[in-house]
Amino acid sequence: MSKQTYRVCFCFRRRFRLAVAEAPDEIRGFFNRYSENGLMSADHLRRFLVEVQKQENATLEDAQAAINSLQELKHLNILHHHRGQSLNLETFFKYLFGDINPPIDLKVQQDMTAPLSHYFIYTGHNSYLTGNQLSSDCSDVPIIQALQRGVRVIELDIWPNSNKDGIEVLHGRTLTTPVELIKCLRSIKEHAFTASDYPVVITLEDHLTPDLQAKVAEMVTQTFGDILFCPDSDCLKEFPSPESLKKRIIISTKPPKEYMSAAVPKDAQEGDSQNGKTASDEEAWGKEVPHLEGPASGNDKSLAPEYRRLIAIHAGKPKGGMDECLKVDPEKVRRLSLSEQQLEKVAEDRGTDIVRFTQRNILRVYPKGTRITSSNYNPLIGWMHGAQMVAFNMQGFGRSLWLMHGMFKSNGGCGYVKKPDFLLKSGPNNEVFDPRATLPVKTTLKVRIYMGEGWYYDFRHTHFDQYSPPDFYTRVGIAGVPADVVMKKTKTIEDNWIPVWNEEFEFQLTVPELALLRLEVHEYDMSEKDDFGGQTVLPVSEIQSGIRAVPLHDREGKKYNNVKLLVHFDFV
Repeated sequence: MSKQTYRVCFCFRRRFRLAVAEAPDEIRGFFNRYSENGLMSADHLRRFLVEVQKQENATLEDAQAAINSLQELKHLNILHHHRGQSLNLETFFKYLFGDINPPIDLKVQQDMTAPLSHYFIYTGHNSYLTGNQLSSDCSDVPIIQALQRGVRVIELDIWPNSNKDGIEVLHGRTLTTPVELIKCLRSIKEHAFTASDYPVVITLEDHLTPDLQAKVAEMVTQTFGDILFCPDSDCLKEFPSPESLKKRIIISTKPPKEYMSAAVPKDAQEGDSQNGKTASDEEAWGKEVPHLEGPASGNDKSLAPEYRRLIAIHAGKPKGGMDECLKVDPEKVRRLSLSEQQLEKVAEDRGTDIVRFTQRNILRVYPKGTRITSSNYNPLIGWMHGAQMVAFNMQGFGRSLWLMHGMFKSNGGCGYVKKPDFLLKSGPNNEVFDPRATLPVKTTLKVRIYMGEGWYYDFRHTHFDQYSPPDFYTRVGIAGVPADVVMKKTKTIEDNWIPVWNEEFEFQLTVPELALLRLEVHEYDMSEKDDFGGQTVLPVSEIQSGIRAVPLHDREGKKYNNVKLLVHFDFV
């Protein structure tokens, strides 16, 4: 071992032992209860896993594997050997704070054989933009980054180039600089399945003439080959399942508005005009007004035949307003797109109709056109109505995007999350879940924030304060249906890189299936805005009971190397 490595290890060991010394008495109490003569054997650890961590199926082999995983600590003289391999207090503490003890299951565990309409799908909006909606560059880089995160729906706006003989991707009628379509397609093929094997949907906002559509068809066919999913017929009676479409690419589009004459539903136009933005304004941005996707009106006959054959979900604008938009046809499935504000308006008095529609059909929700800075909206408004594709600008950051990333940590981060049963089933009289109904408390989540650790390694030592250690506090709360939304905070621990709060919070939840636990750490600043110290969002339905190490992320959603909270979760 080099002198430099030795110094690093010595510093780590000293800081780690300081963290153990700061640990709450309750942690020490658990160790004392499940150990003998200061050592925790594999059998002791198995009992701890079953009784405290609620891992009822934990075996002696599981416990031994956990102990074996700590072998890397031998060079720090933390791992004890006595009567075989055992854990002392420090190693037990390291186990609790380790990656081997996550707050949620990291594997795909849901049924993936149901139709696509039964899942929430990780969906991007204007996936090619590197920044704002008005003047940023278009590139394949944000597409690659989204796919690497696990996003499963990529949106491309395709337009003729300046010579009208090629195809570019850009945000139409803005100052955004274009990128070639073929470059985006090749990047999608290369990176589509790096984070998940489940299907990638490419939604094409199509502004092309039939001759250029034929060129797109050739590009798509040559790029994706056999992995491209082409339906056997124009009308799908039911969407296929994610399992059946593993490692497949799905194309979804609608005919370009420039060559369509279908009427826009009057009530949909009113939905935007109330917010100072009309349907024609959406047209000016090159974005969609409310439309029904599926072979509804026969207008897709204007498509180039080669192009039309590639599309799994065809497009068309129905006549007759929202009644027609939300009509459920037992013989075919389709996709409806609404802006966030249109959804909010329709949901005021037709929430159950939206839920009923999304039981078989797909609803896509996209940001309103005034979000020029690529900000986002509250995704719960879509999810609580069963919307599968809640489309977000993935290139930014902020609390709304944290919620989106948190939801899709579910199900092993595969990009598909099974919708709760109550959004999929109807009652004996065809009644469905009412998002506006007042519901009784279904469960209570208890969250005890023990302590945090890792800022000393991941931040400059003068980042929070020039002359003294930081003053940390944690905000903890719930995002979900309106009745469940709440935010609380711990006390502030002054001058300590290893804050110990040891505070418990209770959250009564009426719809735990849609609830997300929010955790944010901030550093109190008396004279300026409080500094940011990390955040994470966890799907409540997947939280594992017991004492768990919760990794924190930066503002952009990137996980810190060392910063974690030690948290006890319990459901009552």
